[in-house]
Amino acid sequence: MPTQHSLGNFSSVPILDWSLLSTPEGKTKFIEQLRYALVNVGFLYVSNPPVARTDIDDLIAYTPRLFDLPDEEKERIRMVNSPHFFGYSRFGAEFTKGKTDQREQFDFGTPYEAKWKVDDPDYVKLWGPSQWPKEELIPGFQDTYLRYLAQVEQLSYDFIGLMGEAFEVSEEAFLPFFPGGLKPKPNVLQHHSKLVKYPARKEGDSDQGVGPHFDGGFLTFLLQASDHPGLQVQNLAGEWIDAPPIPGTFVVNIGKALETVTQGLARATSHRVISPVPGSTPRYSIPFFQRIAQEGSLGDFILDFKPEVLKLKESRGQLGNVDSVNYSEFGQYPTGYVNLIGRVKSHPDVAERHYPEMFKKFFPEGLPAQGSAY
Repeated sequence: MPTQHSLGNFSSVPILDWSLLSTPEGKTKFIEQLRYALVNVGFLYVSNPPVARTDIDDLIAYTPRLFDLPDEEKERIRMVNSPHFFGYSRFGAEFTKGKTDQREQFDFGTPYEAKWKVDDPDYVKLWGPSQWPKEELIPGFQDTYLRYLAQVEQLSYDFIGLMGEAFEVSEEAFLPFFPGGLKPKPNVLQHHSKLVKYPARKEGDSDQGVGPHFDGGFLTFLLQASDHPGLQVQNLAGEWIDAPPIPGTFVVNIGKALETVTQGLARATSHRVISPVPGSTPRYSIPFFQRIAQEGSLGDFILDFKPEVLKLKESRGQLGNVDSVNYSEFGQYPTGYVNLIGRVKSHPDVAERHYPEMFKKFFPEGLPAQGSAY
């Protein structure tokens, strides 16, 4: 255990067992562990999660098949065709910290019917239907993925309720962010997920699968869908700590939006992915990003805590030299606009086609070869 003066200088990512919640004594232990992880680490594993193992296994099995789809099918559902930033992104389309991210990916969302009208803010257009591969090319994939997403969505809401208990605030305090409450409701919110492939790097190539970054929303639930190491988490001293795959777990981490509304009590943690070593097989991962209501600036909805709870963040130490710098706009603009800024910067080709005014603002010299959120 780190000393009282350096709790943020963790050397491993804690593992929390969801099955502890089945008894009052176990729940008390889980809440204590959760509070420590939220305040001092910003990352944790959840073992024995309430998501059907058969759906997890089936989705993992589908993932390489998705990337093996014919090139013409990948082109048909390229992200550039979607104003909602859903679809296929080619290898090397993004860069972070000035270096190319060695990955390709498919982005999807939970079911949502587009609501945008001409007089609405652009960010309302961010939510809408996904682009799916043809059923005959990968039979059963869409149904399996949607079934999986529904379970992880509910897990994400359950987690918010437990976080409220850990920080001694009511579920009602979270209603500005989750207007439908802590249960999935049709066409109220749309959450974001993707399937990512990190190919084995070639000798002499960069090992940057994805560079150092923070996630932007509230919570991320990551399924590490192959047995490759590569995910690393940065502690307050700037050291990179491995978070290797552990079968039967999700990796959960805090986003910048949650850090903002908790006054920094829950900490967003810098992280990155190292590409598989030469001669190995691809690494696959499936993150789920919990989204919140698009309207309103987070600065207007800062949560209140008891003084003794808020004081917990003092024990972790001061932020040192971390390598991630994105999502500084929270508190200045509506949440939906902040998210749209990130998507526009990451995928300028989509912005050029579907958000021309924002494209001109952020790319006055025209379309760059790659996108970068920061």
